[in-house]
Amino acid sequence: MRRLSASLAAAGLLAGAVLSAAPAAYAAEEPVLTLDGPAEVGLRPYPATGEPQGATIDVTVDNPGEDGRNGGFEGEYTVTFDLSGLAGVADVRFGETGSAHCTITGTTGVCTDAFGIPAGVSSVAELDVTAAKGSALGATGAIEVTGTAEGATFTSFSTSVTVGGPDLVMHPLGLKRDVTPGQVQDAPLTFTNTGTAAADGVRLTLTTSHGLDYTRRYANCDYTETTGLTTAVCGFPGTFEPGATYTLAEPIRLKATGHAYIEIFTHRVEEQSGPRRKAAKGAGPELTLKKAPATPRAADLEPADNHQEVDLRATNTADFAAYGDQLTAMAGETVEATVGFRNSGPAWIAYLRSGEPVATVDVTVPAGATVTEKPARCEPRTAKGEYREEPLGAPRYFCDTPIRVFEDEDFALPFELKIDKVVPDAKGAVTVRNTFLSHPEPAFDPKAANNTAQLVLNPKDPSTDPTGGSTTTGSSTSGPTTTTGPTTTTGGTTTGGTTTGGTTTTGTTGTTGGSTPTTQTGGGLANTGSLALPATAGAAALLAAGAATFVVARRRANAS
Repeated sequence: MRRLSASLAAAGLLAGAVLSAAPAAYAAEEPVLTLDGPAEVGLRPYPATGEPQGATIDVTVDNPGEDGRNGGFEGEYTVTFDLSGLAGVADVRFGETGSAHCTITGTTGVCTDAFGIPAGVSSVAELDVTAAKGSALGATGAIEVTGTAEGATFTSFSTSVTVGGPDLVMHPLGLKRDVTPGQVQDAPLTFTNTGTAAADGVRLTLTTSHGLDYTRRYANCDYTETTGLTTAVCGFPGTFEPGATYTLAEPIRLKATGHAYIEIFTHRVEEQSGPRRKAAKGAGPELTLKKAPATPRAADLEPADNHQEVDLRATNTADFAAYGDQLTAMAGETVEATVGFRNSGPAWIAYLRSGEPVATVDVTVPAGATVTEKPARCEPRTAKGEYREEPLGAPRYFCDTPIRVFEDEDFALPFELKIDKVVPDAKGAVTVRNTFLSHPEPAFDPKAANNTAQLVLNPKDPSTDPTGGSTTTGSSTSGPTTTTGPTTTTGGTTTGGTTTGGTTTTGTTGTTGGSTPTTQTGGGLANTGSLALPATAGAAALLAAGAATFVVARRRANAS
């Protein structure tokens, strides 16, 4: 007993030491805040008449902390801009956006904020930069940015500013927007250097959505495939002169595949000098550029001109076939019902532009049962489909799909049901439909007859399965249930295998959710396939992830 008492006392002392040391160790950790922005910025030379055109530099800070503990930095901080390196090169002032706490005195800019820095990347200030009057073409200088704060450490940042430079402007393509599966179109990519200096090598970045493919691949292009996207990065060494226009020696050939529906093709050009050079890994012949006759274009240093996009729509359909489940259980038991739909194709369906769900699975719960667990993407509703706050125990659930559903994909939704009362042959419904209740028929699916299935509890004849789902007899969370099914997508995660006695053997895993593409002048795609809806922030993410990184400096003309 004495030994036990001594051991407990020692353990208590040790625990007290650990508890008292932990806050001190945590308090000693200072966040490291990273200042960032574009590495280099080119300016239009000072004009003989009129106001100079400039660039806007967005200086950001990255706080790697997460919400809650180790979250945002709450103290006061100061960011200093050393502008002395731009003397005779450029004039600088703080922009109108995000710079309310900033001033410039002489060649020093200072931004002070007492409200801290949230977790993630946020803007510190915008700098409007124009070429200085009398500055020489090719003149260059640098802006040095540093930060200080009590209780935090800043990493510094520097950006180079040059008067003049290349400005690569990608020309739009005249592709047919309405296509048929199997149709091939030529894409003669063309760009012009509208800048004042030659580009030292260029890089083309091409991105196709899942329903488009290249009929030929090239040795100087690096092809990367991600979920629903293929990105080709093609390098071209050489000197690309100012005022000259260049086009591919042979056009890229784009094919609408058999599963094409609503597709996007993006093409971007940028200089490939210095660290941007990347060895190509493709196979096949070399893709080359040739000089083309110049076409008149207005002087424009907008980085957005480097990038063009084309939306295509294939004459195609998909078949979303709903399936339900059959379960037999006693009162008080809890069972798992898996319902959903399978896309029998031939088309994949993706609303990359709008970022909206492709469809909704509408699940009505059979009588005598209560939902005790549901997929995260399923929202509770009343029997009439109206809003309901309580997540569990609802008589009906609306489950939205991700923004894309691939051909041959199985979208499975597992529900846990408690049997409150045995109701023989109690039937619920599983319907895959449009996201709008007022227009339930999906425009892409002409086979409406298989869009609804049944969820049956205690069926009169459990040996047959008219619902398209599995039949489970005597199932409970602790019982001898055996359910075998195909590879499926469950709440955005692909799983496959056999569940026996509550144990699941999981197959391959993947994702079906995601974000979507960049902005396009022609508008966005609604869930009806319309090209009239503008791109959303969610839609901007997908192609941005597959395409080359845009220059942070947003170029624009200063107000006169």
